[in-house]
Amino acid sequence: MFRAEHAPATSAVPARKPPRWHRDREERTGVLAPGALAATAALVAMWPFTSVLAPGAWSLTVLTLVVAVVGTGMIVRHLLRRRAGWFRDATALLVQLVVAIAVLTLLVAGDTALFGIIPTSSSLTLFGALGAAAVEAIVFGSAPLDASPGLTAAMGAGFAVVAIVLDHLVAHRSAVLAIVVTGVVGAVPMIVTLGDTNVVWFVLFGVFALVLFRYTALQHPESPRRSSTSLAVAVGAAALVTTVAIAPALPVATNLAGTGVGVTVDASLRLGDDLRQPNPVEVLTVAAKGETAPYLRLTTLSRFDGRVWQPDDGELQSQEDGFGAPEWGEGIATEEQNTSIRILRMSSSWLPVPYPATAVQGLSASWRVSPDNRTLFSRSADAVGNDYTVSSTRLIPTLEQIRAIDAAEPTVDPDAEPVELPAIIADLAAEVTADETTDYDRLVTLQNWFRAQFAYSLETPVEEGFDGTGAEAVAQFLETRSGYCVHFAGAFALMAESLGMQVRIVVGYLPGSLSDEKRGTESVFSVTSDQLHSWPEVLFPGVGWVPFEPTASLGVPTAFRAGVTQSGGPGSPSTPAPTTAPRAEETSGPEVDRGDAANSPTGADDLRRLDPTPVVFTALGAVLLLLLPALIRFAERRTRLGRARRGDPAAAWAELRDTLIDLQLPVTDADTPRVRASGLVRENNVDPAALRRLTDAVEQANYARSGEVASDLAEPLRTVLTQLRDSVDRPTRMRAALLPRSLYAPRAAEPGVTV
Repeated sequence: MFRAEHAPATSAVPARKPPRWHRDREERTGVLAPGALAATAALVAMWPFTSVLAPGAWSLTVLTLVVAVVGTGMIVRHLLRRRAGWFRDATALLVQLVVAIAVLTLLVAGDTALFGIIPTSSSLTLFGALGAAAVEAIVFGSAPLDASPGLTAAMGAGFAVVAIVLDHLVAHRSAVLAIVVTGVVGAVPMIVTLGDTNVVWFVLFGVFALVLFRYTALQHPESPRRSSTSLAVAVGAAALVTTVAIAPALPVATNLAGTGVGVTVDASLRLGDDLRQPNPVEVLTVAAKGETAPYLRLTTLSRFDGRVWQPDDGELQSQEDGFGAPEWGEGIATEEQNTSIRILRMSSSWLPVPYPATAVQGLSASWRVSPDNRTLFSRSADAVGNDYTVSSTRLIPTLEQIRAIDAAEPTVDPDAEPVELPAIIADLAAEVTADETTDYDRLVTLQNWFRAQFAYSLETPVEEGFDGTGAEAVAQFLETRSGYCVHFAGAFALMAESLGMQVRIVVGYLPGSLSDEKRGTESVFSVTSDQLHSWPEVLFPGVGWVPFEPTASLGVPTAFRAGVTQSGGPGSPSTPAPTTAPRAEETSGPEVDRGDAANSPTGADDLRRLDPTPVVFTALGAVLLLLLPALIRFAERRTRLGRARRGDPAAAWAELRDTLIDLQLPVTDADTPRVRASGLVRENNVDPAALRRLTDAVEQANYARSGEVASDLAEPLRTVLTQLRDSVDRPTRMRAALLPRSLYAPRAAEPGVTV
């Protein structure tokens, strides 16, 4: 009766299953979420570089490469989702490298590549030159660096590698390593520039780290089915607040950016910071006949909008098409000359050339000719590392010829808004030149007035607040009467234009200092970074652009000589050289010690080589960063083996468990040590005697009444670990050594012996 009454009740109550706090297996992940996280990590790492690199093509290049690399990884993993993991990863890596090279070639050196994406020998040469230019800009430049082609290529290549590394780390749920790589790369700009802490970036980086940790943890088979979101948010917020509060107070000892010498030249008149660098370096050498060398121009600026002078951007043509028709007439005496130039430490999209250049040899086809101002420009190549020879024509008009020609009138752009200049500019121009009757005499008088009445100073414009090229800065310069070449050239140009003459400003280099070296029969001149210069030119029809040197104490002032009659016939022009040719001893800049070149066993013709120290240390740092997980795991293994040698079964069993995790062998805490040992013997051919010694030591420590433990367990542990590694394939062993999963997977509990 009792059984009958209670039987239904008993059968009606379902058996309660034990609570499941963890997943039973590792869930399959897709490709979209890991790819999106990897791309985000790369862009987070890129963000701080916007503070040390000027806006330019580099950001679009990096973005394109990151998307291409991550997208390629997603596609390959999806297509090979049913293949072995090692094959899928290896294929993804190989295809990503190919795609990265193709995209980088297309963006940086497409005109030298086959079909725009397959690098050729010309492409490799160009990449070598761009790499050297990037190293020079980084080592010798000062932030913010101009977005030169070299830096664009370097940033693209660097972040392609970073994106590939992050993509594979996130795909393998190596959250710790992915966060370390992102943080280290993103912190580089702040470290090398000693800049202020980028609080916004730190917060963004912290939020991304929490998201990546959250995603990785949820995918692990031993992660809880439920977790406290509020607790995670609170802990993350506390960590971010602590980081933001402490980071600004951390001391930084040294500047890793090199000497800070600015040798990156762009098409502007922002030369003040370059000229004020405390340690000038040799940027190029010039070989020419005689004891003088020509001025070297990079580019010209003709348009003034009231604030800045705009660079000339005329049509470009190939070197084979030449530099255009001559601007001078047949009655002007000329002299042909050749100038050999070697660029050592100058990064620019322009190459320095004497004026007027007529031909060039020794350059790749990526350098194009601008016939409007007879300069050389490239959209993809960089100046550093080039060694070339320029043929030019030296113009020698007589004083009578130049006086007989009126300067060309200014060109007026009908679409441009008129510029109102301060009255002091036109008033002073008219006052200084009131007694002259020809345009040339007016210009010479104006030039001599600047050189006699003004002083050269790099500091006065900063102290007085007119360190610029605008009309107001020129007006203040005319009142203060102290400044550097930019102010002299700008004031001279605006005053000449107010007199009805067509003018432009040239950015280039002074002739440099005569050295003791010889290159054949030619003298070698050394040009340093502080000899970056600007000067005005005025157009005289039938003669061309005539340079003037108003900067006090620098260069050589223009002064043509009167013509004399030669025996060849009455009235023929004379050939004495006008004093427009600069003399090396009158230029500025300290002498550069060239004893290293003079003592070189290969002679003066060898190119200067970069100091390899920064590159070596950077490479060693990158290798150390990549090997850091392996080094940490190695140190941990050595420590545990030492403890196992002293008879610690917990250390021995913890090392065994972590090795199984590294080798991606099945691990579950539901198995007893004896059950796990039998599985390893059966599936991995592990020595049963060695395993038995380990399991006996663990069981004795857990269950024996006496506190006695086994002696030396290191020997059987080494035997078991070696046999486990031999039981898996080579790619798995390599991943276990270089990227040990046990560093971020749940660890064995070492304080107690229970496993």
